[in-house]
Amino acid sequence: MENRDTKPRGGLPLALGAYLIWGILPLYLRQIHWVPPYEFIAWRIIWTLPLCLAAIVWRRQFPVLLAALRQPRNVGLLTLSALLIALNWTVYVIAIQSGHVFAASLGYYINPLVNVLAGTVLLGERLSRRQWLAVAIAAAGVALLAWDARDMLWISLTLAISFAGYGLVRKLVAVDSLPGLTIESLLLLVPAALTAWYFGQGPDGSAMLRGPVEALWIMAGGVVTAVPLLLFAAAARRMDYSSLGMVQFVAPTIVFLIGLFVYGEPLHPVQLACFVLIWCAIAVFVWDVLARRSARLSAEAPA
Repeated sequence: MENRDTKPRGGLPLALGAYLIWGILPLYLRQIHWVPPYEFIAWRIIWTLPLCLAAIVWRRQFPVLLAALRQPRNVGLLTLSALLIALNWTVYVIAIQSGHVFAASLGYYINPLVNVLAGTVLLGERLSRRQWLAVAIAAAGVALLAWDARDMLWISLTLAISFAGYGLVRKLVAVDSLPGLTIESLLLLVPAALTAWYFGQGPDGSAMLRGPVEALWIMAGGVVTAVPLLLFAAAARRMDYSSLGMVQFVAPTIVFLIGLFVYGEPLHPVQLACFVLIWCAIAVFVWDVLARRSARLSAEAPA
């Protein structure tokens, strides 16, 4: 496990940025609902790669990229992370386009609990009593939601486990966020290109050829994919995995609020109770973070 004292700081703003973008992602997905989900995932991968390569050139990281490609362990781990994130994208897009927004949101409410479990069991991270209290309160809220949406629970569990696995692998692989995402995109490029070609042979033709506006909407998928993933991967290398998981409650909460205030979806009593419990958990977790920071600053202050 990485030494906390040598771990680069500044992970919280990066994590918040990633989760804020993922929180408003359904607004974008509703705009491109006319694109078949598998074709959209293919174009999402295809348009992520040039964005990553341009950033590699700008940051002069080609030597880092080539060095990572020469290490079989890194390539193997990034192959696993690429498959996990591709599975996550596919299930999420299909869920949103099928009207299962609630089940998709629930997956990202469950995911922080999976992160905490992975952090404590696999990475040896330790939680304080207040943090365990926050986890217990959040688990109670998620249990309420899970019971209310048990018919679509497979969607939620797939999203939660696949993204937790992705974050864990990216935390363990010794590759920076940008070269790592570039390699993941390269590994997925061939199946993505074949999928896009397949849909282009269909009666409706390629979605990219419907018009310039439609093409721009699809190309934007590269931006909404690359930016939050780069932020998340960078945050994962700077934060305890348990803490990173608790911050993730931001994204599904935004999704729920969008459903409530933008799309007019009804808020059921079970959902309201879950919100109350989860925000109480977040408050306890933030309280613990602030208390630890205050204690550290006091200890570091000159006598």
